[in-house]
Amino acid sequence: MRIPVSWLIQQLELTEDHRDIGATEIAEAFIRVGIEVEDVLPLGPVTGPVVVGRVAQIEELTEFKKPIRYCTVEIGEPEEDGEQPLTTQVVCGATNFVEGDVVVVALPGAVLPGDFAISERKTYGRVSRGMICAADELGLGDDHSGILVLPVDDDVAPGDDAIELLGLTDTVIELAPTADRGYCLSMRGLARELACALDLGFADPAAIDVPAAENRAIAVDLAAEGACSRFAVRRVTGVDPTAPTPWHIRRTLMLAGIRSISLAVDITNFVMLELGQPMHAFDTSRLRGGLTVRHAVAGEKLVTLDGVERTLDPDDIVISDESGPVSLAGVMGGASTEVRDDSTDILLEAAVWDPPSIARAVRRHKLPSEASRRYERVVDPALPPVALERAARLLRQYGEGSIQPGRTDEGTPHAAEPVVMAMDLPDRVAGTRYARGVTAARLQQIGCRVEVGAAEDGTPEVTAYPPSWRADLTQPADLVEEVLRLQGYETIPSVLPTAPAGHGLTLAQRRRRHISRTLAEQGYVEVLPFPFVSPKVWDAFGLDADDVRRRTVAVRNPLESDRDQLATTLLPGLLDTLARNVSRGAKDVALFHIGQVVLPRADAAPMPDVPVAGRPSDEQFAQLAAALPAQPTHVAVVLAGNHQRVGWWGAGEAASWADAVQAARVVAEAAGVELAVSADALAPWHPGRCARLSVGGFPVGHAGELHPKVVEALGLPKRTCAMELDLDLLPVRERKVVPVVSPYPPVLLDVALVVDDEVPAAELTETLRGGGGELLEELSLFDVFSGSQVGEGKRSLAYSLRLRATDRTLTVEEATAARDAAVAAATERHGATLRG
Repeated sequence: MRIPVSWLIQQLELTEDHRDIGATEIAEAFIRVGIEVEDVLPLGPVTGPVVVGRVAQIEELTEFKKPIRYCTVEIGEPEEDGEQPLTTQVVCGATNFVEGDVVVVALPGAVLPGDFAISERKTYGRVSRGMICAADELGLGDDHSGILVLPVDDDVAPGDDAIELLGLTDTVIELAPTADRGYCLSMRGLARELACALDLGFADPAAIDVPAAENRAIAVDLAAEGACSRFAVRRVTGVDPTAPTPWHIRRTLMLAGIRSISLAVDITNFVMLELGQPMHAFDTSRLRGGLTVRHAVAGEKLVTLDGVERTLDPDDIVISDESGPVSLAGVMGGASTEVRDDSTDILLEAAVWDPPSIARAVRRHKLPSEASRRYERVVDPALPPVALERAARLLRQYGEGSIQPGRTDEGTPHAAEPVVMAMDLPDRVAGTRYARGVTAARLQQIGCRVEVGAAEDGTPEVTAYPPSWRADLTQPADLVEEVLRLQGYETIPSVLPTAPAGHGLTLAQRRRRHISRTLAEQGYVEVLPFPFVSPKVWDAFGLDADDVRRRTVAVRNPLESDRDQLATTLLPGLLDTLARNVSRGAKDVALFHIGQVVLPRADAAPMPDVPVAGRPSDEQFAQLAAALPAQPTHVAVVLAGNHQRVGWWGAGEAASWADAVQAARVVAEAAGVELAVSADALAPWHPGRCARLSVGGFPVGHAGELHPKVVEALGLPKRTCAMELDLDLLPVRERKVVPVVSPYPPVLLDVALVVDDEVPAAELTETLRGGGGELLEELSLFDVFSGSQVGEGKRSLAYSLRLRATDRTLTVEEATAARDAAVAAATERHGATLRG
């Protein structure tokens, strides 16, 4: 909502202390009462001679490819009778003005917004001494469709200061009220909030006398039950279709970002900005019979004011006459009954529509509007007759219209229920003690009618009757919020809670942090990928139709329509993040994420409808637990490019499946568990480069290189690798690591074993480690060889062994015995032989 400061101040009853209040103070006041200020935009700056001018003569220059005019403009009255007015000559390319129009002229020496200096210069073969200005060139909005033409006014003469006339020293404040405060999308609502923040009086523009509806202006039938709680119309005839919109209304619309169209339409938009009640103007002569508010029939067509023919949905609410739909209710009117250049008989409509229905229609037709924005956030049900009366009087004042007697007013809005609250509840919630009478005074400031009484136990309580524009006040907590925000959140004491002794992070929390820190130390970067996935990703992963990872939970109102499922694995989000980084120039990428996945059970119970008025019962808690899907915590990594980067130290090393497996080992080490690695085949990994990760014989995850088809489908770099592991399947152990440093030297031995090709290196490694006993401090594979020297179907695996004791220096005999024991275990289990 964009609103001029000058308009706001006009509604306040200023005291001596606030006579010189400025935009900064007003912005700070809005922030104090909880309304977000997005920007404070001073108009201009415009300096120098900028005056009102009257176009005296226009010479069309036809020798150019585009329209160019050489205009003589009166910029001052003659000093004596009989003398010619002061004039200047200006070259202009706009064509939306004629001789006699009143315009704004920036003379040489003026400086317009953007530090645009005006000077005398020769152009198109003529000397231009100034510039005729458009609205955006003066900082009055974004309209550059033509020159700003002012209405003819006897009080305005050529040469008058245009800076003062146009209010170019004003400031516009751009605000973003929360969705529950739709009343703040109006000058009336914002001025009331400002008055509350500054403790000033407030002149309500809706406080006007509205005559009773003695008879109906037109027949109206509310056939759509629940779609419209109030529908009112009033008729104004004899409107002058050529009457210009008054400058103050045009200026307000410009600054709010609304284009001026015609007097009738501009007045409805102005009243909407002023009161918060959207309105629509029909050309009564184009209506056929009475009006009916109903749901659309499937397949019905309506050409809206933007000239687009729209196919209506049965959920759409329409206003129709005997010819069919004439308006998409609450969103946009129809072209068949719009007010045109020759319209003299105007039917003004103001209604209160069902907010969810309007919101769905806007999204369905992709047709947001200023009216729908307010209807989605609840409109004051008491406003329709007030807004009609205000608009009708403006049409009579500026368009010489005649207000017809009678008003159609159908529907009975539901009155707000009173809210009862303990008088000291705001004090208890804030943890402070407010002065006596503060609660009642603040509630009265926001428009509540207040009754003070006592509960059955004698404690004071207040009964608040919310005003019609505050549909959000439904419970004591809402009243507490109003009192606290108007008193000022800074008055609430800030007290840090004392942490109870002996408490801290749980073992699982400490483990998660340790794993995250360990992966970061290994060169991985933690990311928070988008948690929702598209169903198409499972096809890209090559999952079978019955794969359990396809069984997901759908999101009812997704942020992105094509990503409407909760993820059963962390890989889609991580791979999407990897692809985005690669597309932006990153070559070597290593990412990780620790987060929850959602695994719905096939036999899950339906989700119960639990009321929110009180604490659920134990039975309801049990039903909720039975309906919720499992949400285990996973850790996953993805790699692409070089794992060892290129530098002065060498050519680098490409990431491979072994790096993904090593990442799993790093996680297991940080978690304090032993990880077993074995070959497997599972989509989306490459069947020949996929490792199953197990703890205690139970699979906990997979790692390896992704399948080439998956890489191609997702647009990933070649040989992209990934690992995912279920942390909740790992036993949680308290690890108080105390490193044991032996002061004695190690004994280094190598051994090369020949085994069958089918023997996994991981299994042989585990066998050697078990056979070596406590003296085997470290075991690492450093060479794999296949060839005729070791025989057909065989391969040689060479290991480096480091042996050491903590209490003595090992003898050669002890070290050799440990090595021989390891080799003997490998021989017994895998048929290994020492390579000669």
